[in-house]
Amino acid sequence: MAKINKKIKRSTGIKKKKKKAQFPQGAFSHPSILQQAMALHRAGRLPEAETLYRQILQNDPNQPEALQNLGVLAHQVGKSGIAAELISRSISNKPDNAEAHFNLGIVLLVQGKPEEAVASLQRALALKPDYIEAHNNLGNAYYHLGRFEEAAASYRQVLARRADYVEAYYNLGSVLHDLGRPDEAAAGFRQALTLKPDYVEAHYNLGIILLEQGKPDEAAASYLSALALRPDYVEAHNNLANAYLSQGKLDKAVASYRQALSLKPDYLAAQSNLLFCLNYLPNLSPDQYLEEARNYGRMAAVKVSARFSEWNCSSNPELLRVGLVSGDFRNHPGGYFLENLLKNIDTGQVELFAYPINLMEDDLTARIRPRFAAWKPLAGLNDETAARLIHADGMHLLLDLSGHTRSNRLPIFAWKPAPVQASWLGYFASTGMAEMDYLVADPVSVPESNQVHFTEEIWNLPETRFCFTPPAVDMELGVSQLPALRNGCITFGCFQNLAKLNDDMLTLWGRIFQQLPKARLRLQNAHFNSPGMQEDLRCRLTAKGITPERITLEKGAPRAEYLAAHADIDIILDTFPFGGGTTTCEALWMGVPTVTLAGNTMVGRQGASMLSCAGLADWIADDAEDYVAKTVDHASDFEKLARLRAGLRKQVLASPLFDGPRFARNFAAALWGMWQRYQGKG
Repeated sequence: MAKINKKIKRSTGIKKKKKKAQFPQGAFSHPSILQQAMALHRAGRLPEAETLYRQILQNDPNQPEALQNLGVLAHQVGKSGIAAELISRSISNKPDNAEAHFNLGIVLLVQGKPEEAVASLQRALALKPDYIEAHNNLGNAYYHLGRFEEAAASYRQVLARRADYVEAYYNLGSVLHDLGRPDEAAAGFRQALTLKPDYVEAHYNLGIILLEQGKPDEAAASYLSALALRPDYVEAHNNLANAYLSQGKLDKAVASYRQALSLKPDYLAAQSNLLFCLNYLPNLSPDQYLEEARNYGRMAAVKVSARFSEWNCSSNPELLRVGLVSGDFRNHPGGYFLENLLKNIDTGQVELFAYPINLMEDDLTARIRPRFAAWKPLAGLNDETAARLIHADGMHLLLDLSGHTRSNRLPIFAWKPAPVQASWLGYFASTGMAEMDYLVADPVSVPESNQVHFTEEIWNLPETRFCFTPPAVDMELGVSQLPALRNGCITFGCFQNLAKLNDDMLTLWGRIFQQLPKARLRLQNAHFNSPGMQEDLRCRLTAKGITPERITLEKGAPRAEYLAAHADIDIILDTFPFGGGTTTCEALWMGVPTVTLAGNTMVGRQGASMLSCAGLADWIADDAEDYVAKTVDHASDFEKLARLRAGLRKQVLASPLFDGPRFARNFAAALWGMWQRYQGKG
């Protein structure tokens, strides 16, 4: 059977098992020489079988079984064009042969012609309604077309006829995942594993779903099961590292990424994931990160046959054509920052093209899509094809909005499809790519002394590199009274993932709680969906002196509920060296200030950048001692904290951090400045 194979970037996407096309044994049936040829074919003696098939066709050029079987053989040796021709000739001579229609459907699917494959497989089923393999592969063809509901229905047709068909459970799990039904998808993979415990790919895909459900400990167990069966399963090493990262087991994560790279040295996804992970390490120097980033840049460049050196864009444009490559044109932190820019940018100066990495859309997508002159998804296109599409569109500038975050398409930029390329918004360190001309920052997040830590030239916006979009009207939530006034004690909060909760930081939290014996701590994120993860963190906090009765751990929640949870929090404790971004802005909008420690990296200084813009410079600590002192000081004055809370939303909405028109003007000026410098005018 022709199986679908989806490539994995981060711990995302269901990986379809590669499997040779399964052709029915019934295709081999004819007297004497044909029987000999079929026996050789089944035994894998393909050259001898081919000789006999051709001998038959010399005597009878239209012999349908010989034509079909020779087509099967051609497909098996990678000659799909010849295979399709031979099987089509067989069908012309015997149109009621369901197996031939089935086989043609398989070949067409492998050729990347899913619509034609659907037609052939449907003809096979019209002739043989209980043809289980045809139902299964019809599901695969629908899957290729993105017709997921029809794919699921086809797989269920298989299972209605044969309840022990392992591949159908596996395929159904895959498509249910893409339909956003993770519980049902997990059930499909578990059923496949019940029938076939050594099904490596089912262990792997179950791990993906568990990780997406906020159960990284269970996901790691699934990946380890896959690796026990196939130790060189490179994608499983990569995704095991992702699970370890989500658990906050940073050393194990780094080791697993490096194991994946030792098995596949040109594995760009693993190197990209490693770079993302390195931002969490408390003791990693900027120079160490930069070395690994440069390595990624070299790996990406090697995969480019010939980068562009000439472009189709106008040299003296009245309207600057700018492309945005992102997987986050939706309800996502990237979308929350992007929307305010798109609502306010002057489309008389800048013409925007969207290049979505994936096909995920929602209400935010619907709001921002009209702001683009063109919307051209890159899903399903390889890097070269995507680069040629962008190049043909004549971009003056191409912006990467993802960096080394989930599902990025940085390798496209290695082709240099636009004369000026820049990274902005979604990432917080160097991409490591020589083809990336600029990284957009601000003077606080990347001061001049830190600019040597980037392969890109830093282009600082005058005030902030971020402009947050206030939550939508239907999520309007008022700022509550300071909780400490009713509780009689300060409640600290943090919504960061477990990878940010390193032991060095928890030690400082322990010192704060030692000085504030009545203080409480409220933590919330999706990883607390796992009871094991909750218990592990409670033990770590207890070891730092924050006892269980002072701790509240909450599971992940929809955005409106998460925002409402700020009504129970007086002060947000930022993490380091990987500080908050979206969570800091959302807390400010909810009237809750954040205390942050300004580090020596871009990600470690983004809290300082945001708080500076919001008029809260006195909430920025210079070092660990200052972090403890400032936190205790702010937490000790309830009245001052209450006054700040009451006016904070109004204060931040008037600041550069939320001022969309102001930011849009600065951003458009930066884009034009980059272009003019390229033209030698700036």
